[in-house]
Amino acid sequence: MSLTAEERHDVVAYRIEKANKTLEQVKNIVAFKYWSLIANRLYYAAYYAVSALLVATGHKVKSHEGTTMQFSLHFAKSGIVPKEMGKLYHELFELRLTGDYSDNFDLTEEDVMPLLEPTAQLVAFASDLARQALSSEQQ
Repeated sequence: MSLTAEERHDVVAYRIEKANKTLEQVKNIVAFKYWSLIANRLYYAAYYAVSALLVATGHKVKSHEGTTMQFSLHFAKSGIVPKEMGKLYHELFELRLTGDYSDNFDLTEEDVMPLLEPTAQLVAFASDLARQALSSEQQ
């Protein structure tokens, strides 16, 4: 099913808002030191922003892995986003899987805290690109 321009705009706006709210959640739970939960929330903040960008640019995906691959292919490898952001997104995906599903590994402060600011930057960058894509479409 294809989205109308208005529906696509609404989906993108919602996902950007959700990305920012998820980053706010991270700020609120850091004090509790729930490192796996924080890694999960960081990944989802990035996921919502990246998926907003993919929707805004007309790329269709059906899975988290597909989102990772499409973001890498269309934005990181092409140089539209800095390669470090592509690597960060992949790292967040892997950390989320480790934190959520690993039976013998617990994430630590050292694993997670260095990712807070870069994730916020990725969310802002992807959100800005998504907004630009929608606004250039309207012109």
